[in-house]
Amino acid sequence: MRGLWREAVVETDAHGRSRVNRITYEICVLEALREQLRCKEIWVVGANRYRNPDEDVPADFETQRTSYYQALNLPLEADRFVVGLQEKMRKALHTFNTGLARNSRVRINEKAGGWISVTPLIAQPEPTNLAALKAEITEAWPMTSLLDMLKETDLRLNFTDALRSPTAYETLDRAILRPRLLLCLHGIGTNAGLQRMNAAQHGATYKDLVYVRRRYIAADQLRRAIAIVTNGTLIARNPAIWGEGTTACASDSKHFGAWDQNLTTQWHVRYGGRGIMIYWHVERKSLCIHSQLKSPSSSEVAAMIEGSFAIAPKCQSNASTSTAMVKARLLSRFAISWGLTSCRGLKPSIRSDFSDQKVDGRKPTSICSRSSRDQSIGTWSGGSTIR
Repeated sequence: MRGLWREAVVETDAHGRSRVNRITYEICVLEALREQLRCKEIWVVGANRYRNPDEDVPADFETQRTSYYQALNLPLEADRFVVGLQEKMRKALHTFNTGLARNSRVRINEKAGGWISVTPLIAQPEPTNLAALKAEITEAWPMTSLLDMLKETDLRLNFTDALRSPTAYETLDRAILRPRLLLCLHGIGTNAGLQRMNAAQHGATYKDLVYVRRRYIAADQLRRAIAIVTNGTLIARNPAIWGEGTTACASDSKHFGAWDQNLTTQWHVRYGGRGIMIYWHVERKSLCIHSQLKSPSSSEVAAMIEGSFAIAPKCQSNASTSTAMVKARLLSRFAISWGLTSCRGLKPSIRSDFSDQKVDGRKPTSICSRSSRDQSIGTWSGGSTIR
């Protein structure tokens, strides 16, 4: 037991004898079990996520070891792999060390033992044609609401067709159901709630919206609807303005406060409060491709890698930047050992807050294929479609 837990578990009775507090000891055991399950020191027979780690690798790994290493372009000898990795790290650190003295925009400050501070780039002047375009749009549509934009999107893409009843029989006509679905999505998406939606003018009541919400809106159906909107956005882009294809994705987490009753809620050391984390995968700072709900203590590296496989299973993306605050060399080892550098040009964003984090999640058996359980997001780059 750790020092703090030992102080809480072991007590002294009135006679000066050491006693074990059973309730505190059980909590300590459960916490240790959770940590060991995450790193798979302990596994559960018959489980999937917490299964035996030997089942994560191919069954014929020992017999086909040479072919697997050749496919990953890795040496069979561990010493050669370590020496090559160390050489790459030495060159990178040497380049960083020699360029730091000449670059006035990068400096090491005194915060927390030496954070690396990068001066933001100077903003370029706004093009005149862009200012004229904004003025023209404002004059044509001065007060366009989110509900109008949602309605226009559905008229163009018919994404509400993905929101179906779980049963084969539907009594509501789609012409009546579609406005109610849009009102429900607007109320949920803006966090305004269904009661604040003015459904009377659409011939619906609050109870009607609650019925539609419970019967027609589910997680899998929403993923399909989001995929339709994402595909429509990528197809509608003018290549002269946005380029030929989407090839970059940024990944980072955002902390949200949550009640203690939420099972995912944990105390966040860096933000200093209880809450949950949403890990976003944003394309070109404008379009959210994928998101994950995670606890603050879970690994951001695992979330970034899982999202990278989910959003680009065919490996057509050439850049995926993550701001997970872990050691850059740890992320580089994952990229090299899993072949991610050849698949999608994985680029970790380096910070000086190199807090050690345990990496949970299992090693995929196929580098460039989508798992059967990832049903929400598919390929999104180079004119491909989201599945």
